[in-house]
Amino acid sequence: MRYFFRLTVSIAASLLLSHTAQAHLFAPSLLKVSEVSTQSYNVVWKTPVKTASNIPLRPIWPEGCETQAESTPRTEGTGIVSSWELLCDQSDTQGLIGQVLGISGLAANRVSAMVILNLRDGRSYQQVLTAENSEFRVPIEPIQRQIMTEYSVLGAEHIWGGIDHLMFVFGLLLLVGAGAGAGWRLIGTITAFTLGHSITLSLVTLGFLSYPVSLVEFAISLSIFILALELARSDKGRLFRRYPWWLAGSFGLLHGMGFAGALAEVGLPQGSVPLSLLFFNLGIELGQITFILLLLGVWQLVKRRLLPWQERLLPVPVYALGGLSAMWCFQHGLLLLP
Repeated sequence: MRYFFRLTVSIAASLLLSHTAQAHLFAPSLLKVSEVSTQSYNVVWKTPVKTASNIPLRPIWPEGCETQAESTPRTEGTGIVSSWELLCDQSDTQGLIGQVLGISGLAANRVSAMVILNLRDGRSYQQVLTAENSEFRVPIEPIQRQIMTEYSVLGAEHIWGGIDHLMFVFGLLLLVGAGAGAGWRLIGTITAFTLGHSITLSLVTLGFLSYPVSLVEFAISLSIFILALELARSDKGRLFRRYPWWLAGSFGLLHGMGFAGALAEVGLPQGSVPLSLLFFNLGIELGQITFILLLLGVWQLVKRRLLPWQERLLPVPVYALGGLSAMWCFQHGLLLLP
């Protein structure tokens, strides 16, 4: 039964493997607007280094606003950053309140973008723009519900957009296997992974821990490779086979640093750091649980049909996991070279 479980989960995961062979680089677009005076704003505009289309991503400003003093674009992490001054010639004293901010090119590039507006009086607004909803009308007062929704969406997008994180969860499912007590073993293993990445996500985001991003990306790829090696071993009595939650919790600490890097890309709203952190983490968990349920559902649908080929196909997911993670280790290892 354990072998059937592993085999079916691997078939579902092959869909993800065919989608991309690149380790995850979370590179959202970010438009951050900070009020300097009644009619003047500082703007930071970050776009991904790699896009899916030649159509550029561009901010759309309200009528009467124009940009000046644009800086030379520079590369930071997974994005290209530009900054400039925005001047708005508006007759009222509300500034951008009630005005519409937008971003063009989202549909063509199949991406979303975070808009953050900080006003001098302390009000802060956040809105995720998508291909279906590419504009945002600034309300008079920020809505806390928006923060909860937007950061939950960002968390779910991150886990689903990161094949390396999904492959690690997939490997944990293979490690747990099926059979007597598999359900509780799975719950314990995923809970340990959640606790591990929640700890480092919080510590890094709140400023208690710092790390070199390239080294952590390499370590995350290495954690998947080590997991693949563990799956390839024939000795079922090994420590991590009997207690998979130890491996999940330990490597969860590394993955939490990766999640923190994703959150740092978009930033946190002033005055709502704990709330946005909480719901970003909840979004990650919802995405993770959805992925697990999807794989288990596929397993239930196809397990009987795969019975004749179980022995031949069983090594495929383990070797695929090992091969991909080895390639990611090589890619990230090159970035560590001086």
